[in-house]
Formats: sequence, structure tokens, C-alpha cells
Amino acid sequence: MSEMDRLLVITTGGTIDKIYFDDKSDYQVGDPQISETLNAMNVAFDFDVIPLMRKDSLHIDGEDRALIAETIADSDATHILITHGTDSMVDTALSLEGLRGRRIVLTGALHPARFRDSDAVFNIGCALGAVQCVEPGVWVAMNGRIWNPRRVTKNVDANRFEAQDD
Repeated sequence: MSEMDRLLVITTGGTIDKIYFDDKSDYQVGDPQISETLNAMNVAFDFDVIPLMRKDSLHIDGEDRALIAETIADSDATHILITHGTDSMVDTALSLEGLRGRRIVLTGALHPARFRDSDAVFNIGCALGAVQCVEPGVWVAMNGRIWNPRRVTKNVDANRFEAQDD
């Protein structure tokens, strides 16, 4: 187990932060919800939130992933939680594998955090447990499991993450 006194949280947008605009029948990425969630959970550690971008993960590209990696590399944090859209979460996780000596966990939500039936709080809770217990490396926390990003895929039809077929 790794002692964690401080957590670095990087937010990138995604469904977890989406807002529904009824008049437009549209969703847009809003302000990060993670600070409110962590404060409501009354977590027993300090955290810093860097709202790096507000993008749907389908629009996150190589430059964005390089910015995420640079932000982590420029930090002295060893425990990092990244909130990320689920469609390209695995791609981002794989792009961060070169960062050594850190525990990096990506999580998100299949339903916006502001929705009553959202999986956001559950996924964040799993990610918080994971970032304190996993070996250094990059991990994905979704659907109650901690995944190696090389062995997980998002099943769009079932709307969940599953073991990747080899």
C-alpha cells in the first residue's frame, strides 16, 4: 500500500462533467465536478485539481495527450487521478505508460455526475481506492474494477468496460 497525503487530479472533460441543456436538447462539457465530489466524500487527504481541458474524449488528440503527460511530468505528485471521457480513456492511459514512479488512475462516467443515477461517484471512489493500492503504473477504474489499459476495452453496445479479447 502506498501512503498518500496529497492527490493530483487532472480533469479533461468527458461525460462526467457534461451538462444537459433542455432548450437545446444538447449536452456540453461543463465545469469539473471532482472538487465538489471529493469535498462531499469528506476525503482524508489534500488534493489539487488542474482543469486541463473541457473536451469530449472523442476530440482528445495526440497534442492533448502530450499536454496531460507534460503536466504530470512537471509535477512532483506520485498519486494522480485523471477524469476523462470513456470513449478514448484507454488510448490516453496507454499514452501515459512512459511516466515512471507514479500511480496514475483514469476514471470517468457513463452518465453525467449531475444526474441522480450517475456512476460518477462510484467510479471516483473506486479510483481513489485504486490510486492508493496499485503498483506504480497507469490504470483504468471503471465499472467497479481496476483495469490494466492493455487488457480492457469499452463495450459501446453494453455501455461498460470489459476484458479485451486477446
